[in-house]
Amino acid sequence: MFKEKPLDQTALIQELLQRIITLEKELARLQSELEAYKHPKNSQNSSIPPSKDENRIQRNKSLRKKSENPVGGQKGHEGNSLLMTDQPDIIERHTPSYCHQCGKDLSNIEEEFIERRQIIDIPVIKSVFTEHQIYQKRCSCGHITRSLFPSSAKHTIQYGTNTEALISYLHSGQYIPFNRIEEMMNDIFGLLISEGGIHCLLKRFTKKASPIYEEIKQRISSSSIVGTDETGSKVNGEKSWFWTWQNEQLTLIVHSFNRGIDTIKKVFAEGLPNSILNHDRWASHFHCKSKGHQICTSHLQRDLVYIEELYNNQWAIEMMELIRDALSLKKEMNTEDYQKPNEKRKRIEERLSNLLAQNIDPSHKKALAFQKNLNKHRETILPFLYYPKVPPDNNGSERSIRNAKVKLKVSGQFKSKKGAETYAINRSIIDTIKKSNQSVLVGLNFIANFNSD
Repeated sequence: MFKEKPLDQTALIQELLQRIITLEKELARLQSELEAYKHPKNSQNSSIPPSKDENRIQRNKSLRKKSENPVGGQKGHEGNSLLMTDQPDIIERHTPSYCHQCGKDLSNIEEEFIERRQIIDIPVIKSVFTEHQIYQKRCSCGHITRSLFPSSAKHTIQYGTNTEALISYLHSGQYIPFNRIEEMMNDIFGLLISEGGIHCLLKRFTKKASPIYEEIKQRISSSSIVGTDETGSKVNGEKSWFWTWQNEQLTLIVHSFNRGIDTIKKVFAEGLPNSILNHDRWASHFHCKSKGHQICTSHLQRDLVYIEELYNNQWAIEMMELIRDALSLKKEMNTEDYQKPNEKRKRIEERLSNLLAQNIDPSHKKALAFQKNLNKHRETILPFLYYPKVPPDNNGSERSIRNAKVKLKVSGQFKSKKGAETYAINRSIIDTIKKSNQSVLVGLNFIANFNSD
């Protein structure tokens, strides 16, 4: 009989130890992935929009418990109601012409005012055709002089500037698709217009609006505070982006097929050297030349919420407390506080430095990566405590760019690059008019009548 070869126990132990190490690494990786599934990113802990949330709450189902208070406005609440005007457009006097008791004629008896009521209504809307006629006269010298058509009447028949402004407003201000604009113009205004005609009027208006759009761009480039953001779009199935640069007075929206620094260089060749640039942590924004950068604290807070949920991470909790304290300090500060030493601000700066230097559990990889990124952009976290008009968040830019998403949801993708650029120009002007507290339609009418020769 053959004897079995004795096992090399040392080699076996080494092999088993190696397998254990490999399996432990695999287990740690799987546990990390499982934690990510247990705590998915959503609109509350990341930049994911609410529309992408899984198991999204149905808005027609309230989570609030039924209140014991009666339905409607509560005691002490200031209500809003229609207000009467002291200068009505039409006054209809209702005076009795005969006595309701005996039937006697009352027409020669002076009336006595009792009460008034008002009705607000919209008059019947219909298209108005204005015909321009030109004539000629023969002078005694024999010369015939002809009058000229106004510069606005370029063709035998055409749509007027009011229609041009209204269609621009419906398209870019109210996001209405072309086919529904066509129906609306026919049903409400009795104006027959094709989708091709709508395209022509938009093109005509955008040509007139382009100089104002360029003026907005120039004013943004010299502004001291600018917020910026970008969002995805589709043009005939191809991925593209809408960018915005905005502040309290101005809004600039730009369409581009590039999400990187090339778009910024194309729009602002010299960068924004006079501006504190407010944005999220998208890398391209940091490459824009500017006086300084302010990263959005709302984005930071959402990222920290995710890290805290993922790891129950104490560092993330302390960072959130620091940001909340900094935001509270911002509300307390007056203009003079920004120019002089501030003890509360100094303590917040010290807390931030300590947190950015703090050791974090090596297994909390997302927390480590986030801390590393914040260290890289340390000087962009608290500028809002040094400049009174610098906002701590970039919510203004998100509101500005959200309109492009609404347009896409209502009307679908853009069919051409020109269509996307038309929307960007017109929406920039509409938002800028709104920020000046002016009537949008009045402003668009002014542009439609501008440079019409």
